[in-house]
Amino acid sequence: MPLHAARTGRILLALGLLFGSVASAVAEPRRIVSAGGSVTEIVHALGAGDRLVGVDSTSFHPPEVRNLPDVGYLRALSAEPVLSLSPDMVLAEADAGPPEALTQLRAAGVEVVTAPDKPDIEGVAAKIETVAAALGREAAGEALKSEILARWAEVREAVAATGERPRVLFVLSTGSGAPLVAGLETSAAGIIEMAGGGNAIRDFTNFRPLTPEAGVALAPDVILVTRRTVDMLGGEAALLALPGLAATPAAEAGRVVAMDGLLLLGFGPRTPEAAARLARALHPDIELPAGPWDAE
Repeated sequence: MPLHAARTGRILLALGLLFGSVASAVAEPRRIVSAGGSVTEIVHALGAGDRLVGVDSTSFHPPEVRNLPDVGYLRALSAEPVLSLSPDMVLAEADAGPPEALTQLRAAGVEVVTAPDKPDIEGVAAKIETVAAALGREAAGEALKSEILARWAEVREAVAATGERPRVLFVLSTGSGAPLVAGLETSAAGIIEMAGGGNAIRDFTNFRPLTPEAGVALAPDVILVTRRTVDMLGGEAALLALPGLAATPAAEAGRVVAMDGLLLLGFGPRTPEAAARLARALHPDIELPAGPWDAE
């Protein structure tokens, strides 16, 4: 090979490595705002928690994220608090908004990545893939996904052996007005099914207010709530005394299951744990393998 050709080849290789490194550095976000508790969990599970500079008000886990600046509620974001943190990326759950705020962020040069939020185990896997790709941590994403799917396979096998499918009614208090109940195609319906229960509501999607007549007609065996709802209603006794619940089989048997809201409904890395804990509450005799669901 002629000397000048070899020299030219070495120069081109050096330039390629240089600009390739620069491109990788630019593509890899270093200052991230996370909007959505499950997305925040995934960022940490992928080992990129040190890149977070802010989170939304639904991000509670792991506990250290509570020390980060709070940019507001997931569905009521404002561009200004986010931009004040000088992020180069916003990672958000699919229902983050309003759309105008996300448009303003993009117009300001911030990359906005939204993760799918389907309430089943395939949705969790897709969410992990999206976040891992955005962070440039695809290999870590594949490892995390494999770990979660393996855990879920263990829980699913145990749930399948229970047979019984108690009717479960998920009740949510927003602090004003009648409590809401979860219909089909909700996170509550998804986790109830994964845990071996049957959603008591089969004739509508999303959430609707609980009425006395509807509660009696639904006849749930179990009332499922977040701990926050129990606190807002003044305790389990007050919950079961609600006009829509007092005459139900669940109230008569005192069967209330209260769980952490993000764990129960987040559909993030801890979803197999959530399903296992709920399954144990619905099926006291279930034989689960050892796992994170055994921790207090």
